[in-house]
Amino acid sequence: MDNSICQVYKDEIQSLEEEIKLLAEKYEDNQQESTFFSDEEILMSIKSFQREFQGQSKGHESPSDLKAQLESLETDLSFLMKFTGIQFTSHSKKTVEKTTNRTVQKHRLSGNCHSLSFQLEFQLLEMQNKENVSAVITDLSIIMESGEDSDVSKFVSSTEEQGNLLTFFRSLSSYAEWYEHRRCTFLHFK
Repeated sequence: MDNSICQVYKDEIQSLEEEIKLLAEKYEDNQQESTFFSDEEILMSIKSFQREFQGQSKGHESPSDLKAQLESLETDLSFLMKFTGIQFTSHSKKTVEKTTNRTVQKHRLSGNCHSLSFQLEFQLLEMQNKENVSAVITDLSIIMESGEDSDVSKFVSSTEEQGNLLTFFRSLSSYAEWYEHRRCTFLHFK
């Protein structure tokens, strides 16, 4: 009986040693995962969670407040569409790569500006360091119905090379407005 009791204890000890080994490995994995985030990111997450939790404890905004906010946003959007003439019809975003300080997303936009339609495809590279976030547009591809206008083709080519979306949208808005005026004028004389 002595040997059988000793064997039971040995088996129990071995089982406990294996469990300790598994728990130690799990602890090391958790420690490695937590080092992926900086102290600032962890503090920001905690503060965000606290704000969210306090917001839940105080209660949600009333439906009338949310409706007023939605109406305000719709009014702002309507104003911007009338002011620029740019209306987006579709947008898709796909994250291609994500690391602790670098994110690459692929965007596709389509829409129209007055009577001209356009499609954009580009990658947005966001790099984050301790103080700021910088964003760079790469692989810009623009498809426009420019007809036989070589100036528009040259402009689109140079914009694709530079990757400057702000210049593209400013110029598109101005060009499309005058393109619409010219079209209406020529229709008037036909």
